[in-house]
Amino acid sequence: MNQWYCSVCHEMFDYEDKPVICEICDADHRMIFNIKEVPQSLEQVRDLARKKLKGICAGYPSCDGSFDKICQREAYGKPIGLGGIGLGRSFRGNSEALEKIQLNMSVLGEHFEPDTTCSFLDVDLEFPVLASSTAGAQKYNDAMDETQFCTSVLRGSKEAGTIGLRGDTWFYTLDDNPSLNAMKACEGYGIPIFKPRSQDVLKNLIEKAEDFGCKAFGIDLDGCGSSIMALHGQPVFKKSVKDIEELVSFTNLPFIAKGIMIPDEALMCADAGASVVAVSNHGGRVLDSTPGVATMLPLIREKVGDLVTITADGGVRTGYDVLKMLALGADAVLLGRDIIRAAVGAGTLGVKMHLEHIKKTLKKAMFMTGMKNIKMIDSKILFDYNQNKEEQWEKY
Repeated sequence: MNQWYCSVCHEMFDYEDKPVICEICDADHRMIFNIKEVPQSLEQVRDLARKKLKGICAGYPSCDGSFDKICQREAYGKPIGLGGIGLGRSFRGNSEALEKIQLNMSVLGEHFEPDTTCSFLDVDLEFPVLASSTAGAQKYNDAMDETQFCTSVLRGSKEAGTIGLRGDTWFYTLDDNPSLNAMKACEGYGIPIFKPRSQDVLKNLIEKAEDFGCKAFGIDLDGCGSSIMALHGQPVFKKSVKDIEELVSFTNLPFIAKGIMIPDEALMCADAGASVVAVSNHGGRVLDSTPGVATMLPLIREKVGDLVTITADGGVRTGYDVLKMLALGADAVLLGRDIIRAAVGAGTLGVKMHLEHIKKTLKKAMFMTGMKNIKMIDSKILFDYNQNKEEQWEKY
């Protein structure tokens, strides 16, 4: 008799042969492990993801969209998969913008343990990192069932002490929506982000989110150029300020305006009633040659001040990157591609392990820059080449 482990719901079973399906959560055999083979490290999770995503993603430590990476070679002139659109300049620009930023190391003072706790839309979190609104894992080599992917992201996020966003794509429908199916299974502990569909369709989706007890909802405003949605009979549209105001007034759920890269448009969203502005270029997947998110983030924060909560994503791979985004003006940071790999590799377990790793490196980064808690973090921990020596160190 062998013991088997479901990586989506953590249940264990005794069977001679590998179960075809988990009798608790309906996860299929792809997410069930012999107890002796359950991954014990993040590297083992990544190895499993590499095998499942062969030819699509090699799980490189430096996920930056360079042409020596499988994802970007495959993306040029083909469906983009996990790569960036066009020549991948926006994808690379996100990583390059973060890479240019350097942290000031501070080692003198009383010893302390960094406090990473925070809140996001009145939800208490153990650290300000959220799983971003990715979708479509089912179409990557049929790596895993889409609803199980969404469920793994939501459960793994909750178990790690944070909350997950869920996305939307061309095979999600009003009647069969893996994101909302997962929200229901997780008792609403998550935030659905919808493509900019017609107002009537969005209102129907919002009502479902309300029924399932979701904490908020959002619109991928930068998804308005998605050709694959229209190709499959699910058209998307640019949204006006009036459209946003209409959706905000339709529900009591907080609204997240995702995909903002221009300061004036961030302010317009805030004035229209958005609770959160998500600074994002969609991981470099909708328009080539945009600035990196880390370049635009401080400009957007300066424009909107404290009118709204700000999230940022794009090129974030470590807790050190998270700290940089927080110092540039983000209230919370989103992770995309790494969460896909973690979920594909080991379901809920993989997502939890990855997020816990990010939390660990964030705490290390805070400790080494003298930041005792999240509220303390600001631009003074960033080295500024444009200031002379006296101006730079006057911050201290």
